[in-house]
Amino acid sequence: MVRVTGAKYLAWEDAFEVDFEDGLTFLEPHATIRKANKISLNAKSVRVGPDEEPCIGFFAYYDNGQTAEVSWSFIRELPPQNSKK
Repeated sequence: MVRVTGAKYLAWEDAFEVDFEDGLTFLEPHATIRKANKISLNAKSVRVGPDEEPCIGFFAYYDNGQTAEVSWSFIRELPPQNSKK
């Protein structure tokens, strides 16, 4: 398994940028993480921190006290969405 080396919230994209030790970077929409963790639509992301055990994901902390737990597999193995054109 490839470890998460960094994660940050990009406000202008409303997405999380997640870096892995193999050099890949994923941009995960904030809406997807909100939905998966049942985060209130009014909550604002205030801090992102790594999962300490063995860096297999990250946490997003919100101003209302909610926390989103985002695992390695959620980012790397989530099937892509079909775009409707």
